[in-house]
Amino acid sequence: MRARHLAPAALLLPFALLLAACGGASRAEGGGGTGSGTDGKGSLTLNVGDQKGGSEALLRAAGELDDLPYRIKWSTFTSGPPLLEAINAGAVDVGAVGNTPPVFAAAAKSKIKVIAGSHSRSDGETILVKKGSPLKRPAQLKGKSIAVAQGSSAHYQLIASLKKAGLTPKDVTLNYLQPADALAAFTRGKVAAWAVWDPYTSQALDQADARVLTTGQGVVNGLSFQVAAPAALDDKKKSAALRDYTERLRRAQDWVFKHPDAWAEAWAKETGLPDKVALDAVKRSRGTAVAVAVDKAAVASEQRIVDAFAALKLIPRSFDFGAFVDPRFNGDLPPSGTAPRTYGKDH
Repeated sequence: MRARHLAPAALLLPFALLLAACGGASRAEGGGGTGSGTDGKGSLTLNVGDQKGGSEALLRAAGELDDLPYRIKWSTFTSGPPLLEAINAGAVDVGAVGNTPPVFAAAAKSKIKVIAGSHSRSDGETILVKKGSPLKRPAQLKGKSIAVAQGSSAHYQLIASLKKAGLTPKDVTLNYLQPADALAAFTRGKVAAWAVWDPYTSQALDQADARVLTTGQGVVNGLSFQVAAPAALDDKKKSAALRDYTERLRRAQDWVFKHPDAWAEAWAKETGLPDKVALDAVKRSRGTAVAVAVDKAAVASEQRIVDAFAALKLIPRSFDFGAFVDPRFNGDLPPSGTAPRTYGKDH
């Protein structure tokens, strides 16, 4: 039996692992897996928020958790929004999120500061349709139902793609669904399209009879961020640890680009993704990230997201995104518009 003919329930398992296995807060499991405790040594503890198969798995695979001069206590979250809620509450010092969750958190006047950025290819940010769908271009989405996770990077990618095609969200029916539920709706034909990100894009292409209608290339900024608690930045020792932590992440991302197969294997083991799907996602988008400065251009790009959501009344008001940025760790990093890496034309 070919994978793409599996029943929807079977397809859901890896997606459920990516979501449900994260919990909604910190995990307290043993066994040495990610999200299970503390790394490093010393009197200082940095509380780091993470997502399944995220920063901890990346740093561990790259060897960047060896010889830590401070402790990292890991807490694992289902997605960016609850992670940012924990930062706002002071329960977490820093965590990684995409380009859209900070907009919603800042709109809610959360106590957050964007401190580091990376720029990736946006091929994994897609609007998917079934292989047999008559839809050939985004303009044909008019009047159609589309699944998307509210407040996610895919949400903005969908809005931007519709605008480029001369449409608005009012021209379509939006079904706000998290990936596992969206997959079920997509597989059963309950929605005509699905706006989503990697690794879900890669898995749907491999196992859910999907094809790409359009990608985020040229319509989204491809940025993701490390977001910190202002209180941690104001603490001299924690600020020094945050600088070291962001530098380790940069080195780990360099390692990933040079060792895509090794990272894909580790990522698949951590998340339950099939090996092929993990490698596809690494080469399509996840391995292409380059560390960049959170500069004026990055702020301006995020401001456009703010203004777009405000205009659609999806956030209460517009605001100055730059007020939620702390550029102290930019150093000699390249500009935010620096081209991401690539594994070649096939990816």
